[in-house]
Amino acid sequence: MHGYTCEVPVDLSVDPGVALDAKLKAKLRRDVARMVKAAALHEGKKDLEVALRLCDDDAIHELNRDYRGKNKPTDVLAFAQREAQGADPSLLGDIVISVPTAKRQAKKGLYAELLHLASHGLCHLLGYDHRDDEEERVMNARAAALRKEAARAGKVKAA
Repeated sequence: MHGYTCEVPVDLSVDPGVALDAKLKAKLRRDVARMVKAAALHEGKKDLEVALRLCDDDAIHELNRDYRGKNKPTDVLAFAQREAQGADPSLLGDIVISVPTAKRQAKKGLYAELLHLASHGLCHLLGYDHRDDEEERVMNARAAALRKEAARAGKVKAA
């Protein structure tokens, strides 16, 4: 236990048919909330809101096809809300992760992969991208800083 709870919990939903250990799910929710809080503090805000959906390959395939024109499953998608006209600036958006894809990609365990994908999606919501090597380097550094803050004990600091 980190001993610090974020005021705005991450809205975590797990699709039917996606099996996930309750302890892993609770740890993921807590650590993603810490990353979101760290991102909010970095921007000088008290909190930001993010929804995290864990789904299967079929669901993420459909989203990838419908929203990105890519007819295949992927590991993570991010749907930003803050750019929408009239949107609440504290509402960042949604991160969707395919658990089966995460399991296949996991080299350091499922939890580490899910947290990596969540930090990647969070960076997209924060406006980062990876269209070239420099953008990717900057985005990966920010994602790593967010994961480091999630793992650290104590009160969340800006990251």
